[in-house]
Amino acid sequence: MLRYLTVPVTAFSQNCSIVWCDETRDAAVIDPGGDLPRLLAEVARLGVNLKAIWLTHAHIDHAGGTADLAEQLDLPIIGPHPGDQFWITGLPQQGAMFGFPPARVFTPTRWLADGDTVQIGHSVLAVRHCPGHTPGHVVFHSAEAQRAFVGDVLFAGSIDRTDFPQGNHAQLISSIKERLWPMGNDTVFIPGHGPESSFGAERRHNPHVRD
Repeated sequence: MLRYLTVPVTAFSQNCSIVWCDETRDAAVIDPGGDLPRLLAEVARLGVNLKAIWLTHAHIDHAGGTADLAEQLDLPIIGPHPGDQFWITGLPQQGAMFGFPPARVFTPTRWLADGDTVQIGHSVLAVRHCPGHTPGHVVFHSAEAQRAFVGDVLFAGSIDRTDFPQGNHAQLISSIKERLWPMGNDTVFIPGHGPESSFGAERRHNPHVRD
């Protein structure tokens, strides 16, 4: 079964997630935006073996620590979708703009597309391409655990901005309704910021996307 721990990182309190297979203890880290010593301390405390970096998208608070972590531990970088290449290229400028530590450009080991899967140990997660916040945003869904790691596509009670370059509000709403809702009302999602919620709760109460 898939397990996870959410670790808020950076000044933006971005929800980085350490996910692992409880049988093999192999793990991946989703969106290592920064604060790598804190992340690695949690990995050591959990006693898991970090095998990969998975990225939902390439904004600085989600991807700023990726190059350093990949180099330090010789980890493959999985994701996001190629639509976010320009955000990866612009990481140094993003960091300077928002006062982050210097961030380096990287080349993903593997780009992701809608319908792909990623695997850690015996746990397989489906990949859905959910553009709107960024053009290359992806979401990771574990059907067995009824969990979805949605980055900045959806928040508890809200959605994220679409006024960044190549953002698209209508596209974001479509991604949520056409790609997230079919995962089921009981699926709990881990957003890029703030508390967890379920898709069913958002369909009932979120003013941006409720039925």
